[in-house]
Formats: sequence, structure tokens, C-alpha cells
Amino acid sequence: MGGVLVAALASCFAAGEALGQSSALAATESNVAKGTAAVPLFRDPVHDGAADPVVVWNRVRKTWWMLYTNRRADLDSGNGVTWVHGTHIGIAESADGGAHWKYVSEADIPLPQPDYTLWAPEVIDVHGTYHMFLTVVPGTFTDWNHPRHILHLTSNDLLHWKPMENANLESERTIDACVFQLPDGKWRLWYKNEADSSKVYFSDSPDLDHWTPKGIATTNHGEGPVVFQWHGSYFLINDPHAGLGVFRSDDLTTWKQQPNNLLREPGIQPTDHAVGSHADVVVDGTGRAWLFYFTQQGGENASPDTRGYARHSVLHVTELHEKDGVLTVDRNAPAYIHMLPPPKNKKSDVAKAW
Repeated sequence: MGGVLVAALASCFAAGEALGQSSALAATESNVAKGTAAVPLFRDPVHDGAADPVVVWNRVRKTWWMLYTNRRADLDSGNGVTWVHGTHIGIAESADGGAHWKYVSEADIPLPQPDYTLWAPEVIDVHGTYHMFLTVVPGTFTDWNHPRHILHLTSNDLLHWKPMENANLESERTIDACVFQLPDGKWRLWYKNEADSSKVYFSDSPDLDHWTPKGIATTNHGEGPVVFQWHGSYFLINDPHAGLGVFRSDDLTTWKQQPNNLLREPGIQPTDHAVGSHADVVVDGTGRAWLFYFTQQGGENASPDTRGYARHSVLHVTELHEKDGVLTVDRNAPAYIHMLPPPKNKKSDVAKAW
């Protein structure tokens, strides 16, 4: 399957005009010459609906891999939100430190039925085994009113995955996992609880398999939490659909929100003229922190020649900056990115290796 889909990549980019990509491709070529990150960073060649990225170092290939929700943006209009159901997890690879990405394949994730919906992968590398915490919806539906849960999977190569067990959290409407190791060696899982106004909840585990719900982490209504340790503090970023909310903590339990959301004001670069959505963070081997996010297309980027273009989405990257415990970004500045492999783990500049 991978070979067929990689061939589709060449076909998709050859038909760039039909996707309304000509200006974005021109910007990419310019950025290649300058050695900066491509703008957009990545477009999915199958459905052009890349979203919800997670970035992880592939130990065997010595490259960065990005797994993402592959939304079916090219589906015929109508039938409600069918296009964001029935989705698989796409994989892209970067051999130059995160500046440029190529499509690899869909992740091989065996499920009871082929029409299951897969969203928002979280991937961590623990003692030589990759662990994924994946949102699974049992079917393809036209509306949002259906159960969803977080499934734990493992892999040795980031491509082929073995399902383990559901996390068995406090409701049947839990999505968008993020995992971080506590100072005592136990694990904490953050996620969006749609059964309680989409607040971010958290649960603890001694072994990544058995989880005990602990309650509410943040009271804002947001999805896609990502937690990391950087510059002497813990940070939590989530997506309230108004840019990205930022919270800081000294103990991973009590969180204080900073006044201004990141990526709330649309950018000026091609395909970045929208609020930033559902992000991941990498703290690389040099201690720099990178924010990967997606934007929904539309407005100036809309193309009347592309079916359902407002559903299409692309991935971007920008560097995080911290001063006095406050995070900022300049999404309009070139991203001079060359991520080195994390010496310990990608979510911390001081934590011990997992």
C-alpha cells in the first residue's frame, strides 16, 4: 500500500493547480533555497486534510516522523460531518531536521471494522517501544453524537501497530490524548472530556496500561492538549478554537493560563491565513522548542476550482519563545528549523530518558 500511496504523492503535486497549490508550491521552492521550513510545511497527498500532528524521532531510520489525522477533505459535500469520520492516520517523514516532509504511508492499525474513525494520535518512545494513544470512533457517522474512546497501541517501527486496551476513562466521550511522565516515574494522561463541556481532564497510571481518573486539569473548553517541560516550567497548550490557549504549572497539577492565546491572529504567509489549531511541541536536542499546528483553508486561500476547499487543511511549524514564563511565537517569521534528536525525550529539556 505504501508504494501506491507514495506514487499518489507525485500525482497530487503534478496536479497542484487543481488543488489550488501553485502559490504555496512557489513559496516552498523559495524556502528550500533559503534553508527554512517549507510553507506550508506539509500537505497530505491523499485527501489534502492533514490535521492533529504528532512528531516523534524514528530511531531506526534516523529521521523525524509525523503522524496525523488524515481527514477526507476531498469527499463530496453533504452528509454532515462524514468527511471527518472514516479517517486513517497518515505518516510523513523529514530527513532534514523538520524543514521538509514527504509522505510515507498510512499507519497499519488493525481494527474490528474497516469503517472505524481514527483521530489525533499521541506517540511516545519508552525504553525502545513506541506507544500510541489514539482516539477511536466505532464507525463512520454524519454527526458528532457517538461514543469515542482512547485506545492504547504499541509498535516497534512506528508503522505497524498492535492494539492493547482502551484507557477506560470516566466517560464515553474522551478524545485527544497527551502523555507525560511524572517526576516519581508514574504517567499522566490529559484529554478532552466532551461529556463535561470539553474541559481537559487527566488520569494517572503506574504502567501506561491501568488509568485512574483524577479530575479536571483546565476549565477552558479546548481540545488537543499537549504538555511539555521547558525553561524550568511545565506548559500545557490546548485548542479552544480561538488560537491556542497556554497554561503554566510548577507541579503538573495546578495550571495558570496566560492572557494571550498563540496563533489567534491569522498569519500572512500562504495557507497560514487562519487561526492555528490542534498542535504538538518538540523540544529538540539543542533545547529549542517547535510548535507544529494545522490551519483550515478558506478566505483568501479558497479556490472555487477545488471541491469543498474550506475543509482542506495543511500543517505548519513555528518556533516557540519564552520570557518570564510567557510563551510567544512569530508565525510570520521564517522557521529556521533543524531539530536534533532529543538527548532524553522530546517533551522536556531536563527530564530523564523514558
